[in-house]
Amino acid sequence: MKEISDLNLPEDVKYTKDHEWAKLDSDIVTIGINDYAQDQLGEIVFVELPEVGDTFSEGDEFGSVESVKAVSEMYIPISGEITEINEALEDAPELVNESCYDSGWIIKVKPADVSELDNLMDKPAYLDMLKG
Repeated sequence: MKEISDLNLPEDVKYTKDHEWAKLDSDIVTIGINDYAQDQLGEIVFVELPEVGDTFSEGDEFGSVESVKAVSEMYIPISGEITEINEALEDAPELVNESCYDSGWIIKVKPADVSELDNLMDKPAYLDMLKG
């Protein structure tokens, strides 16, 4: 497993206590699990995705990732409607391990209230949480 100092944690995304990330691009928020989460899980073998059109409230479980070690639920960091799912993960769940912020993103959401992103952590705050 990686040392905290070796984690890939971009400055331009927000982080949750449950190790999801969220990035606002125009009026859509892209969401995935971050480098810490995929590193802790190990080899990801399956990603359970919601349906396009599903709506969730902030903090709701929206899917899960299964690795050779464990199954871990994913919690949506912002209320809204699913506009897109990463269908590539159905045949290639390892994309989450290989590129969790790019080709391994999980869902895209049209936020109900974009200000909910203010509840998430920036990189320094997330690192402080990891260090305990």
